[in-house]
Amino acid sequence: MIAVIDYGAGNLQSVVKAFHFIGCDILVTADKEELKHASAAVLPGVGAFGDAMSCLKKADFVTPVLDFIESGKPFLGICLGLQLLFEGSEETPGISGLGVLKGKIQKIPAETGLKIPHIGWNSLSVKKSNGLFQNMEPNPYVYFVHSYYLKAEDPEVVSSTTDYGVAIDASVQRGNLFATQFHPEKSGKTGLQMLKNFVSFVS
Repeated sequence: MIAVIDYGAGNLQSVVKAFHFIGCDILVTADKEELKHASAAVLPGVGAFGDAMSCLKKADFVTPVLDFIESGKPFLGICLGLQLLFEGSEETPGISGLGVLKGKIQKIPAETGLKIPHIGWNSLSVKKSNGLFQNMEPNPYVYFVHSYYLKAEDPEVVSSTTDYGVAIDASVQRGNLFATQFHPEKSGKTGLQMLKNFVSFVS
């Protein structure tokens, strides 16, 4: 069973609908024991970095999420769920993230002259054709909604990039840990294929 973590700061409905559409059973849970026994987990997220970390702490999910990732079972962070995996964000200075990966979450600079938040479709430059990007064209179009972006410290974990006036690390992969700044659940057939690829790693 794949657990979608309900910690009070995720857009759960669209994620759940997308998994159901590809024929995958999903358990939406705010129960740490249910998460512990899940075969895979999804961490969605919307809103501000600091608020989401506060929700994770209030729900007492920080350690269970870290333990789950450490277990090596498939884990997928979506949008803010990607940012939370890193050490912190310019959005809320002084608030620590989960620190699973190293890198900076930075604001898309106004100097780009582009509309912020970045809302819409952008093509990806795929760096790792395994993982979420199996059986997929090299420059898929996906849907973004964000004002802050990742600059990963270790380029080896970056699985795709995009450009929106600045180079953006759009997704990461390390072992069975996956995360996307974009929304696979809102990215049409391309995003559904990514979710199918994620499910294929669940034993």
